Amino acid sequence: MRRLAGLLVVPLLLLSTAACGDDSGSDSSQMKNGVPAITKGAKFGEEPTLSQGTGEPPKELKVEVISEGKGPALKKGDIAQVNYLGQVWDGKEPFDASFGKGKPFDVTIGAGMVIKGWDQGLEGQKVGSRVELVIPPALGYGEQGSGEKIKPNATLVFVVDIVKGTTVPVSATGKEVAQENKDLPKVGTNTDGKEVAVTVPKDVTPPAKLVSNYVLEGDGEAVKDSGSVVVKFHGKTWKDDKTFESTYANDTTVTWPMEQLSVKGLKDGLIGKKVGSRVLLVIPPDMAFADKEQGTIPANSTLVFSLDILAVM
Repeated sequence: MRRLAGLLVVPLLLLSTAACGDDSGSDSSQMKNGVPAITKGAKFGEEPTLSQGTGEPPKELKVEVISEGKGPALKKGDIAQVNYLGQVWDGKEPFDASFGKGKPFDVTIGAGMVIKGWDQGLEGQKVGSRVELVIPPALGYGEQGSGEKIKPNATLVFVVDIVKGTTVPVSATGKEVAQENKDLPKVGTNTDGKEVAVTVPKDVTPPAKLVSNYVLEGDGEAVKDSGSVVVKFHGKTWKDDKTFESTYANDTTVTWPMEQLSVKGLKDGLIGKKVGSRVLLVIPPDMAFADKEQGTIPANSTLVFSLDILAVM
């Protein structure tokens, strides 16, 4: 089925499209250290422009550090907030950019949520750095390309400013809260980062109203209706006690922009809860997908979540 992140959040595409240019001959001033030169806005934080690549692009991932920051190095599992500009090797104009949009792009390092060239190229880079990535097709969009603007077997070039990095814990670690209501699902309290058990009671009618209860109560910042929240979750349907998705299956986190959460019960259940907490959410159909079937989630399903709130951005 489609990943739940795609069902709950209005989709954001890292690589939307604009125009790509044609090759226009070679000029050594267009290249620097084997990568297309930044012709304007060379400093960190400035909106850059890129020259057109000349000659044969590199066959392997190339990472050029334009300016090195003084922050910690990004490691797998960290959430990086970045600004970027993307252009194909032989293009004259970018196909996408976050510069000038007022909000950095969130990426979880090594989680496979973006093209491989990003995951591999950003890992180990320091916060505050500007890097240029030249990404071969095998680490980009390969033989299929992406839309009209990124042709099959295109080499991609990105200028990326690493604005912020957040280390995400493997689990909620708050104070355990008693789960005394026998008519509600029981949620595991392990804090080792492994899958959290969720057990739905048998022969019990699900609640008609939203349930949002602490299982482990943290002491971090409260989730607001703006910004983004980083979570791990285990989701089940009440009726059959079956898992429809779990981030633990791939040992990943998910970052949800709160303003774009489309499931009302999920958004309402998260607001006000504190970072470091594990929360039981029981979402009635009218606050979930109502009479719409979603993949393996039947129509009119009550949804049950164990949610670890690991960070806010």
